[in-house]
Amino acid sequence: MVRVLICDDQTVVREGLAAILSTDDEIEVVGLARNGEEALALAAEERPDVVLMDLNMPVMNGVQATQRLRHRHPTLRVLILTTYADDAWVIDAIRAGAAGYLLKDTRRDDLVAAIKGTAEGKSFLDPAVAGKLMRQMAEEPAARSIATAQVEALTERELEVLRLLAQGYSNPEIAQRVHLAAGTVRNYVSTILQKLGVGDRTQAAVVALQRGLISHSDLKTGFGSDRT
Repeated sequence: MVRVLICDDQTVVREGLAAILSTDDEIEVVGLARNGEEALALAAEERPDVVLMDLNMPVMNGVQATQRLRHRHPTLRVLILTTYADDAWVIDAIRAGAAGYLLKDTRRDDLVAAIKGTAEGKSFLDPAVAGKLMRQMAEEPAARSIATAQVEALTERELEVLRLLAQGYSNPEIAQRVHLAAGTVRNYVSTILQKLGVGDRTQAAVVALQRGLISHSDLKTGFGSDRT
């Protein structure tokens, strides 16, 4: 059972999402928050697996709430669901530690799959958002030079794993493709994240895109699970 906390300042959206998600037997909605401050309080009480987070809210916005939630509850996963595809929102949310970023026109089945996948450790980006993120990151000279140095520190095997990770393959799937044990791949992924200086697979995939290790057409909505 995936425990979900919904945070959105619009009552109709909160209640609508709760009604939609409650039709799935594998999802339990454990709380509804009107802003980031309420989300912090409810997360401490209810211990959800996933927080479905809006961005533009009063009192405390979604970026601020995501950063504080990730600091207080490192294993908690935050999935942004918003109408905003603006570059600044995307960058700020990912840097704050969001596991994924979806737009509110996402289909019901895709949203449910994203929530379940996020709970399993996958990261999701709306394809339109992924393109914006890639372009924005590529335009930052400092980040570009840092990324170059970090990627050059990877071994050939680590680069191979990074390419597959960025294309959406899970650890067991990568293990099958490179003929290694899943536990060994998990260790490789941990090392890759550490060398790249990123916190999760979403950010690692962004670096892979930025450095041309994969093309935008290779990018899947979900980046493979970091759990085996």
